[in-house]
Amino acid sequence: MVMGLGSRFASILESRGPLCVGIDPSTDALRTVGLHDTAEGALEFGRAIVAVSASRVGIVKPQVAYFERFGSAGYGALETLIREAREAGLVVIADAKRGDIGSTMEGYATAWLGDGPLQSDALTVSPYQGFAALEPVFSRAETNGATVFVLSSTSNPDADDVQRASLANETLPRLVARYARQRSGNTRTVGVVVGATRDLAARGLTASDLDGLLILAPGFGAQGASLRDISDLFGAASTTVIPSVSRSVVQHGLANCATAIEEHLRELGL
Repeated sequence: MVMGLGSRFASILESRGPLCVGIDPSTDALRTVGLHDTAEGALEFGRAIVAVSASRVGIVKPQVAYFERFGSAGYGALETLIREAREAGLVVIADAKRGDIGSTMEGYATAWLGDGPLQSDALTVSPYQGFAALEPVFSRAETNGATVFVLSSTSNPDADDVQRASLANETLPRLVARYARQRSGNTRTVGVVVGATRDLAARGLTASDLDGLLILAPGFGAQGASLRDISDLFGAASTTVIPSVSRSVVQHGLANCATAIEEHLRELGL
């Protein structure tokens, strides 16, 4: 059992395994599945994924940007989707990548981890305004039994110019991982995001840098990484990896989402 997390997150990881299904209603994704590129289409898309996920996995991750682009209607759709996903017993990671300072960060903490209409079980954040600036979301996560995933090393190829920079002979991904581990302690309130499209060494990380941290790992499926390679990619840290798949789940239409998820579960040996 994963100790120190909020009880819902802990029980989900224990009972249903770590696979996370992304909900990414981009223009291309909606077109692929034959839905209108509207807030209503995004909600229908999300509901279909929630329906097939609820009996197969425990975690979903809506990408906030794909709802936000529709303005207030998009936020309304996202509120509905998050509520329905949590009511279906799923843990929701809001992939919002928020990051700011002071009272602004407190506002984000209240929005995504508070008791309002966007309340989620976890939130992705960016540390590049300063790690200490994220304290409002860390504190709120502790209070509400949630988890904050801090960007450490992402999958996008353009990130190296920044993420391979070093300070005092430590790469930025390693520094972020160290700060996250120190802040989380034994609670696992704070985890990291590490993309899966390259091994750790190529990212300036080692498995020991990630020791004890929950690792949200995008990049599996359509982005090229294989779920069968988690141990090779993350080494000793693979036991705390939450692998995320999204485009590969919907690429053959919503009617085939269940089959795609089940294939991914087989790749994980579940």
